[in-house]
Amino acid sequence: MKQLSIILLLASCVTITVNAQELPANPIPSNEVKFNIMNTIVLGSLELGYEHFIDQNQSIGAEIHLFDRFAYVSDQREGRSFDATSYLLGFNYYFVSPNRPSGFYVSPFVKYRTGTFTEVGENSQSIETELNTFIIGMGGGYKWVHNDKFALGPYVNIGRGFNEEASQRFRPVEFKAGFSIGFRF
Repeated sequence: MKQLSIILLLASCVTITVNAQELPANPIPSNEVKFNIMNTIVLGSLELGYEHFIDQNQSIGAEIHLFDRFAYVSDQREGRSFDATSYLLGFNYYFVSPNRPSGFYVSPFVKYRTGTFTEVGENSQSIETELNTFIIGMGGGYKWVHNDKFALGPYVNIGRGFNEEASQRFRPVEFKAGFSIGFRF
């Protein structure tokens, strides 16, 4: 009986040791919050995002773009202003590996923009363009990941909007770029 107890104790210790070695010392974060610093500086828009990692190579992301503009159309002239907010939902696929967490990614997305663009036309009359539209697009970029905590990098997006009124005033194909700074947890 004593030998059986010793054998079971040793087997338990070996099992615990093997299981402990399978777990990584620092688990890979499964969430990231991010901020697009470039468009805040260039356009005055505020773009905040969140990603949930399914695994190391895939994530689902959501963003809100406050004070959004249609691509890089300027509202610097007097009497022109954007009043829009956008909501983006995307899937990100990262071309990375466990020993190289930084790398390129691609991101198909859908976006919904709501709001208006107002400008002063002839005879000082106000002309308002509805920007409410769904946008389908594709993006890509590069992320540098430091210590599995901080992520930053450039990206570009191109999308196609489906609002007839907005397409008469602006091009239906929209290009945007940015530089995001993120924190993973």
